[in-house]
Amino acid sequence: MRQVEKARFDDGFQEQLTELMRWRRDVRRFRADPVDSGTIRSLIEIAALSPSVGNSQPWRFVHVASSAMRETVIASFERCNAEALQSYDQERARLYARLKLEGLREAPVHLAVFCDEQTSDGHGLGRRTMPEMLRYSVVAAVQSFWLAARARGLGVGWVSILDPDEVRHALEVPSAWTLIAYLCVGYPIEAHLDPELQRHGWQDRLPLDSIFEERR
Repeated sequence: MRQVEKARFDDGFQEQLTELMRWRRDVRRFRADPVDSGTIRSLIEIAALSPSVGNSQPWRFVHVASSAMRETVIASFERCNAEALQSYDQERARLYARLKLEGLREAPVHLAVFCDEQTSDGHGLGRRTMPEMLRYSVVAAVQSFWLAARARGLGVGWVSILDPDEVRHALEVPSAWTLIAYLCVGYPIEAHLDPELQRHGWQDRLPLDSIFEERR
């Protein structure tokens, strides 16, 4: 196999990459402007460069263009969201009710991202002891898609308040596919450096000492 010169990423690129990470926000407010289908395909090609267990590439992207299918997804969100609201008490419930948690009606593009749990690609490498690595691989692809979209001025919102089985049935995908992410994609109305849930008092950023430990 032909070798290539080692990639070099200078300080300027490293700073820009860190800035991209900071500006990768969960977008819920979208402009109505359409997004070119070629751009979406290009972003999926980039996402497919992500690492996967055994090089299995288990991600399956579904562009949800059907208005009827979208309405089914929205109905699932509305029901699941109402149930989630009931699980909180008093002040936390009032705060939850004020949050905007999706942009399903506004976003011009809906993408459902599934994991093919029965793929033979990768020949089972790395999955015997941790079969969930297939799903983790799909999450890595979602993150790659998200960053690539942000770098091109697009916003992405990950909607998780859904019944995954309802979505799978509504989109008529194989039963072996597990829903990992339902993404709203479009040009954002506004841009904020801080996460919306932090800005509205739901949850602050955790300090490094609370998420990092060292064993000697």
